[in-house]
Amino acid sequence: MASATITVDPADQVAPVHRRLFGAFVEHLGRCVYGGIYEPGHPAATPEGFRQDVIDLVRELGTTTIRYPGGNFVSGYCWEDGIGPRDRRPRRLDPAWHSIETNEIGVDEFAAWCRLTGHELMLAVNLGTRGVLDAIRLQEYVNHPGGTALSDARAANGSPEPYGVTMWCLGNEMDAPWQLGHMSADDYGKLAYRTAAAMRQLEPGLELVVCGSSGSQMPTFGEWERVVLEHCYDVVDYVSCHAYYEIRDHDLGTFLASSLDMARFIATVATTADHIKAKRRTDKTINLSFDEWNVWYVDEHMAATQTPGGWEIAPRALEDVYTLADAVVVGNLLITLLQHADRVTSASLAQLVNAIAPIRTEPGGPAWRQTTFHPFAHTSRLARGVVLATRVDCGTYANATYGEVPLVDAVVTHDEATGRSALFVVNRDTAQATTVDLDVARLGVTSVLEAVTLSDDDPFAVNTAEQPDRVVPRPNPTAHLSPGGRLSVTLPPLSWTAVSLLAASDKEA
Repeated sequence: MASATITVDPADQVAPVHRRLFGAFVEHLGRCVYGGIYEPGHPAATPEGFRQDVIDLVRELGTTTIRYPGGNFVSGYCWEDGIGPRDRRPRRLDPAWHSIETNEIGVDEFAAWCRLTGHELMLAVNLGTRGVLDAIRLQEYVNHPGGTALSDARAANGSPEPYGVTMWCLGNEMDAPWQLGHMSADDYGKLAYRTAAAMRQLEPGLELVVCGSSGSQMPTFGEWERVVLEHCYDVVDYVSCHAYYEIRDHDLGTFLASSLDMARFIATVATTADHIKAKRRTDKTINLSFDEWNVWYVDEHMAATQTPGGWEIAPRALEDVYTLADAVVVGNLLITLLQHADRVTSASLAQLVNAIAPIRTEPGGPAWRQTTFHPFAHTSRLARGVVLATRVDCGTYANATYGEVPLVDAVVTHDEATGRSALFVVNRDTAQATTVDLDVARLGVTSVLEAVTLSDDDPFAVNTAEQPDRVVPRPNPTAHLSPGGRLSVTLPPLSWTAVSLLAASDKEA
């Protein structure tokens, strides 16, 4: 059996655990909205038509902020189509996903869903086919208290109180040739600056996210961020990052090292932003909003959509069925986001229901948790306080893409106020178990509250409507705390593990 040693120092802190790291993304794509969160004819539907079983699962998942309504969808979206009486709302073609948008759900309904589920709403404005005026009109509609045509229209539509949206995305993936209205970095930077400046004239305290590259594979990656931030640095707060991962050519070893790519992505964008900071001789730091990330089998999607089909309402699209290996990677990506919480202060798992999502549903039928649901739910629940700098000493495996890849990756969080700590750790070794040793004496730990592991004999095991609990976290009985304050836990091959620890000072509210 292999072994690994994890070292932490409670004085060596990375950053607070930002609750916005556990955000998600809802786009009008496939069955994410229609047939996912909204299905008025379902036996479990609320009076508003939302699926209560999905609401319950979303609450269990522990997502905090929801980015809406896109995504590619937003670049062709007219938000006015989705307000007012439903029987007067137009049906539109959605070129982004080659479907028909009914506009049954718009900003008012989605804001109501966010209130039901306890989420912060993060809105994106259309800078693909629209621009400054439409952005500030939407802002007035959702945020102004009253006394104007748009704010009074919101009240007339059933929401007299403003929504108080503070975080806004200035378009989506504007570097991408697949994006409606995509443009050069110079053109986008100028448009984003004008939009941000106008929105701040209405509300100076907004938090604005400017589009970074739509992926680190883009030929303009790095240079796009530099040019855009040259224009926008003074009026924005975040630059976005988007990354999706999948197994290619049956290469499980490279896939399991996906978090190394995410870490390089973060470092590159942060360095680029800091370059502009130095040039401007400013104290302001631009943080990162990793507002699209997940495992997504893009290659399969592209192969299936080379010849678009007919225009449908809410077609089944991008409904990836996730495996144990996918869940381990998702858990590892969450570890990476926490490790970089000094710069990544907001993130959105893309997406929430049905389309590349941790939750799946069937029309009129059940809702269930995909394998990727579990590491997200446990991490969101247990990660509190601050992220500690976490050093892992372990073996490696050779990989053509990433070189020597550590077999174990981990992060530790600690909440001094409650005395609770948490360890999140993955074992990338597909052949043998690994025993991990962590000195927790300086954290004051006196007992193990909980230890769970997600693993399976089959790396490609999945959860389905018929077998929704095929792959679930199970108690790990090997977690042991010695009298000297050393935690030992054995990690099965290809697994994700979370351990919750309790200090003597914890009051257990």
